[in-house]
Amino acid sequence: MTIAPPLRVPGRVPGRVADRRVGIAAWCVFDWANSPFGTVIETFIFSVYFATAVYGSQDAGAAAWAFAIGISGLVVAVLSPVLGAIADHTGRLKPWILVLTLLTAGFSGLLWFVEPDEAFVLYALVIAGAGTVFFELTLVFYNALLPAIAPPAYLGRISGWAWGLGYVGGLACLVVALVGLVGLDSNGGFLGVPTEGAMHIRATALLVAVWMVLFALPMFLLTRDEAPTGVSAGQAVRRGLAQLRRTLAQIRHYGNIVRFLIASAIYRDGLATLFAVGGVFAGTEMGMSFQEILIFAIGLNVTAGLGAAGFATLDDRIGSKRTILLALIGLMAAGIPLLLATSIEVFIALALVLGIFIGPAQAASRTLMARLSPAGMETEMFGLYSLTGKSIAFIGPLLFSLVTQLSGSQRVGMLVIVGLFLVGGLLLLSVRDPEPVAEEGDTA
Repeated sequence: MTIAPPLRVPGRVPGRVADRRVGIAAWCVFDWANSPFGTVIETFIFSVYFATAVYGSQDAGAAAWAFAIGISGLVVAVLSPVLGAIADHTGRLKPWILVLTLLTAGFSGLLWFVEPDEAFVLYALVIAGAGTVFFELTLVFYNALLPAIAPPAYLGRISGWAWGLGYVGGLACLVVALVGLVGLDSNGGFLGVPTEGAMHIRATALLVAVWMVLFALPMFLLTRDEAPTGVSAGQAVRRGLAQLRRTLAQIRHYGNIVRFLIASAIYRDGLATLFAVGGVFAGTEMGMSFQEILIFAIGLNVTAGLGAAGFATLDDRIGSKRTILLALIGLMAAGIPLLLATSIEVFIALALVLGIFIGPAQAASRTLMARLSPAGMETEMFGLYSLTGKSIAFIGPLLFSLVTQLSGSQRVGMLVIVGLFLVGGLLLLSVRDPEPVAEEGDTA
């Protein structure tokens, strides 16, 4: 028996213009709310604390942390399309987002108990890994809500504005954590949290938890949701799994979407590799100190956020595909001379230019996935989007490592990232981009 997806007809978002604008703004603020998990926990503060103070060896600790995050990615890859297909048959998405947000915040808070002792290594890896799973799954449902809240002619702008706001939110929380809790010297931050047992660093996990819950509230209170289908939980599970099996069995009928999934997975792997090894390159090849790398990373996030917001209108005007291609061209145009730079000043200047194109590549990809998704299958498609991205996430770092070892040069190894941008962009050329929607009668 063929199980058809629930019918959702795309078009104007109903409701008064003022109400829609409030709901859209609240949806964008959710990006501000959840970004600190990636910025503070996964990248800049807690991961470094784990490697240096908990594990006791920066290199081995970083490897263990990366392994746990990698395992989490595999779990997300398996669960996201399954849960997405089920959610499409329940209709409403906000309950899923609420539960997953609370779980992410809860597991972030549990990291408070990770003391600077090797006895907490396994606990930290399990808690951080589980938190990462819930964090990534939240994004699947959050992204799938975009077509429900945004008028078709404004998908690109709203996605870009939210992505830019997410960068700002992550940086704002990072600044609060550094200045208020961790401190810029051994005395801790101005909030006066004791430094004994690294309490001032562990408190950053509590900050992220509170930040997520507090700033997520507007979306749950003010943003419209998909209408419930009236299908029971048991029926939704059965129908969702049947729909996913049908989609996978008939994947050849979704050729345009498949081409996009493959292309985006490749260039997104290039971005992920850049994030993973960029700091190492700056430190070892350019000789930058940890403090310099941290300031540099903040600047890079600022330009990425500005780029995401700045290219947002272009996304709606010329289409998501062209916007992504422009961003990839910009990444390669800035990336190649960056790898040839020998002075820190030139390196930083080119990297900040490169950052301008990072945000648009990510935001426009979300928009294009929303535009390509068949009505009633948005969450399932964003689940497959997550699956394809996570399933090849090991390729970029592996190729970087192999090329670096064979050539004896990180600069040569970094060319792998440029190659991933090029291959992904070339494959993207074969994707049919939906025509931009006219703005007439569709004010956000």
